[in-house]
Amino acid sequence: MNIFVANIERKVTEEQLQELFSQYGEISSLKLIKDRDTGVSKGFAFIEMPNDDEAQNAINGLNQVELLGRALAVNEARPKEEYKKPSFNRGGGGGGYNKGGFNRDNSYKKRY
Repeated sequence: MNIFVANIERKVTEEQLQELFSQYGEISSLKLIKDRDTGVSKGFAFIEMPNDDEAQNAINGLNQVELLGRALAVNEARPKEEYKKPSFNRGGGGGGYNKGGFNRDNSYKKRY
């Protein structure tokens, strides 16, 4: 089961999370998400536990547990929704010419 952990204090290390979650069972992967430019934690992680019962026990046991002064939010990770590009095609017509300007004899003509 894939577990999502949020509200992690930025000073928490992968080793600290590993130690905390391994109390509930085997961890197959742990990824603390960090900013790619600064290397600073973004405050959330994904933990994969192969045994669903152990993972559920970890979720139940560690949700709202305080770690370095912050209460962790621990849930089953939901599948990432596919990104949909926003559609800007809303119909309607484009602009037009002849909204004012100069006529053929180069005299200014207003149209309202």
